[in-house]
Amino acid sequence: MEADLKLKLEQLHKRVDALKDQINTEEATKNAFVMPFIQILGYDIFNPTEVIPEFICDIGTKKGEKVDYVIKKDGEPILIIECKHWKEHADAHNSQLHRYYHVSKARFGVLTNGHTYNFYADLEKPNIMDEKPFFTLDLSDLKTSSLKILENFTKQGYNLESILDSAEALKYIKAIRNEFEKELQEPSDEMVKLLVSRFFDRPLTSSRLATFKEYTRKAFSNSINESISFRLKNALHINDSVPSKELEQITPIHENTEAPRFITTEEEMEGSQIVKAILRESLPASRIAFRDTQSYFGILLDDNNRKPLCRLHFNATNKYIELFHNGKDNGERKQLASLDDLYSYKAELLSTLKQYEEIKIKPE
Repeated sequence: MEADLKLKLEQLHKRVDALKDQINTEEATKNAFVMPFIQILGYDIFNPTEVIPEFICDIGTKKGEKVDYVIKKDGEPILIIECKHWKEHADAHNSQLHRYYHVSKARFGVLTNGHTYNFYADLEKPNIMDEKPFFTLDLSDLKTSSLKILENFTKQGYNLESILDSAEALKYIKAIRNEFEKELQEPSDEMVKLLVSRFFDRPLTSSRLATFKEYTRKAFSNSINESISFRLKNALHINDSVPSKELEQITPIHENTEAPRFITTEEEMEGSQIVKAILRESLPASRIAFRDTQSYFGILLDDNNRKPLCRLHFNATNKYIELFHNGKDNGERKQLASLDDLYSYKAELLSTLKQYEEIKIKPE
């Protein structure tokens, strides 16, 4: 089932990419992208007792409020779905989904723009939808672990208990991981003090703290680079060093804790540091985030997928940088003869930065 689900979602992703520029309204987004997604989950979009569009949901004194879709199973609502135009953020802030959830019997709410699906529950307070999703499905990045979670929402595999059992873990592991990655990029005073207190018994002055903060950042960076190097070396000899029976016993764990199915190379790390050095002239390092995927190494503003600064495509013989100075939906690839060529695209990188917000660029 998982393979079939992945194939159908990949086909939907291609459809979204091919048609999005022709989709000009929220209604068109629902018809072209969201309804096929609901159908992929196994629900009958032509059965108004199973998939109910424009479901009337009275909220206090407001009568006639409508939620885009309610999905029912065995006569009970299990999902409420609110849709936005594909160009909008799939973000629940200022969304009607919060109000719909409060008066709905459904345990889960979904907010989508047709290519990103955010799943919400009430883990913090009963019957009040959480501010942040516990699970996000991005059609452009279909992880095996994400598909396993999504299977629990299909008509055939819907399992309320299984979802609830894992939802809290999903939510908090993701939050911890995000905080950890922030510390790796820019160690906080609290983290530095915690680590240094274990071996340094003198008072930490402000200047000494600044020094140790830089030491900590370098220590994290060295540790990551050495770990990557170790993995690369082991990967070359894995068939010789690990018996086949032992390999068969290795199983992937949850999305937020599993080892990635790709390896960040030293070249990608070096290239990303060059880009970071260019951007550091205009904003703090803490706002520059890295995300590795199977097809590219992404560099983002504020760790936001909607704010790509550039992408490094180093997984083939020819290496490219993908630039977004013409807009985040109009990436332009430039071939690199060497990593030093990255410095040639300083103007494009800073131009991309200006698109997202007014940032004062320091004069050269």
